[in-house]
Amino acid sequence: MGHWIDISQPLHNGMAHWPGDEAFSFNLSATREETGSVNIGQLSTSIHIGTHVDAPFHFIEDGKKTNELDINLYIGRAKLIDLSGEERITTALLDQFPLQNVKRLLIKTSSEPKPKHFPTSVPVISEDVPLYLKKCGVELIGVDFPSVDELDSKALPIHHKLHQHNIHILENIVVHDITQGDYELIALPLRIEGGDGSPVRAVIRKLEGGGA
Repeated sequence: MGHWIDISQPLHNGMAHWPGDEAFSFNLSATREETGSVNIGQLSTSIHIGTHVDAPFHFIEDGKKTNELDINLYIGRAKLIDLSGEERITTALLDQFPLQNVKRLLIKTSSEPKPKHFPTSVPVISEDVPLYLKKCGVELIGVDFPSVDELDSKALPIHHKLHQHNIHILENIVVHDITQGDYELIALPLRIEGGDGSPVRAVIRKLEGGGA
């Protein structure tokens, strides 16, 4: 197996965040000079910052919360497919790839990440895609943009359809310079009691024989 590759956005002051959400902020609340022994950091942020998972509670009032998610979903074999430049993700596009029995699907659409700029639009996922993925066996979808729905959507149809088919959501992965193929994925959410999501440190490692 290859080495681990970090596919999560670095968290830093000034990074892009959802308009209206709390921006990421980190500072030292106490320095070694002040405490006599250690630096102590403090951060504040929206849960949906950078690379993150959505818990169903994010968009369903009685949905599972972050601490109730099955962590096994976020560890294991994954397939990364390259749809760079596509403005719409359709079943016809997905049908070009061997997705049967793929449990974790990662989708690459961009060749140029802009971590300091929130996008004005994202690729549109067709509403028949969740059912298609369910039939393939997918239980986790990861995308390299901040929402599986259009950015101005209030109804969030793709979030809801994915949930109806028991498919969980990982957003804002960083895969612009990674070739498609089969990988091992670790993208564990924090154990936040009552949380509606969580930032994650997402990493992948190429599996032997896991080319495109």
